Amino acid sequence: MPHEDQMTDTGLGNALDLLEDLIARAKRAGADQADALMVESRALSVQRRLGKIEELTRSDGGDLGLRVLVGRRQAIVSTADLRPGSLDALAERAVAMANVVPEDRFAGLAEPGEIAREIPALEIYDPTEFSAEDLLAWAETCEEAARGVEGVTNSEGAGASQSHSMIALAASNGFRGAYRTSRFTVGASVIAGEGLNMVRGHEYTSKRFVADMDDLATIGRIAGERTVARLNPRRPKTARVPVVFDRRVSRMLVAAIASAVNGAAVTRGTSFLKDRMGERIACDAFTIIDDPFRERAPASHPFDGEGIAGAPLTVVEGGVLKSWLLDCRSARQLGLKSTGHAARGAGSAPSPASSNLYLAPGTLSRDELIAKIGTGLLVDETMGSGVNVVTGDFSQGVAGFWIENGEIAYPVNEITVAGRIQDMLMSVEPASDLEFRSGTDAPTLAVGGLTVAGA
Repeated sequence: MPHEDQMTDTGLGNALDLLEDLIARAKRAGADQADALMVESRALSVQRRLGKIEELTRSDGGDLGLRVLVGRRQAIVSTADLRPGSLDALAERAVAMANVVPEDRFAGLAEPGEIAREIPALEIYDPTEFSAEDLLAWAETCEEAARGVEGVTNSEGAGASQSHSMIALAASNGFRGAYRTSRFTVGASVIAGEGLNMVRGHEYTSKRFVADMDDLATIGRIAGERTVARLNPRRPKTARVPVVFDRRVSRMLVAAIASAVNGAAVTRGTSFLKDRMGERIACDAFTIIDDPFRERAPASHPFDGEGIAGAPLTVVEGGVLKSWLLDCRSARQLGLKSTGHAARGAGSAPSPASSNLYLAPGTLSRDELIAKIGTGLLVDETMGSGVNVVTGDFSQGVAGFWIENGEIAYPVNEITVAGRIQDMLMSVEPASDLEFRSGTDAPTLAVGGLTVAGA
């Protein structure tokens, strides 16, 4: 049943009524099972540079998706037209499509016993809305603070945005639920140096609630200081050394694990972890948790794309692989139950995805971790994607700082770090500075013995 807060939100209630009406139309048209998803959003974003407005974008949109099953034949259609006559046509078209596609013996809605019966009220929605002038003032504060740092010579601009969304899902198995989310973001990117010695850097803050946002002037100052610190970079000699990944980039290791434990990749056999369930894949310090219920976190939600309530899930515990991330379809293929990790859009079928997936923090501070490795590389910027999830091979273009005698010595760029994820996992040491920022997060972490290809 919906939570009391949901019941008193007229907009959510109306959306759910419309979805149930659409499902009824689909069943009258010949569907055995059906579910329907509505996503509505409104957003405002601004971009300014050197005192001038460069971009102002406002968007309001909504999409309605219908999935029908005739036996084990499945079809999905979507529309932005919510008129009753259009809904009849949508339902009839979906059923007609389902009648001609091949059977998929793993397709189907969640079983009635699997669906969420109570929809928790999570702190993920701040109804506050700002004008374009307000957002431009935020961007100005951030950019001017960045430009005020000695050594900053130019600006790539600063931006600010807000978004508010509504997600509603109903299904013929009895599920009915809806919720709202919000996001506020501000950031700046600036340049230091001249000619061939120009470098750039950035920083941002992005939160569900305005009250949680970092101080905008501080964000700008950090962007400026990080940029200036990159001036006069060198290329270190090629060597095999310990590497520290700043928390700005360390999430790439968690993202690699997320891809490898994704149920769709496991069922296809395209994961380097496909045969490792229950085995040690990392050192004792390595624990990964997924928590869809974390208050105010960037990827929290009260139920997944199939109406199943998630729960905090330990994916890797003390280095041992404990769970895949599963939706109903991948779970059926593996003879398991969904872990509540289905994600979907209005026009797409559910597929597995993480929520707030994070590497548990350690006890050392970032500075203590840097001091501990003595000599090596600190990476705080990566270029492109460098992980082969099928084999575990890792090769990544990076920039950052060389470490000598446990301290940052000088900036470096135009280098590549390479190794194997399987080996990296066995030597990971996380710091204590975990921040929930993107939905896939990790603290600063050190990895022993990667090849740094430089001069």
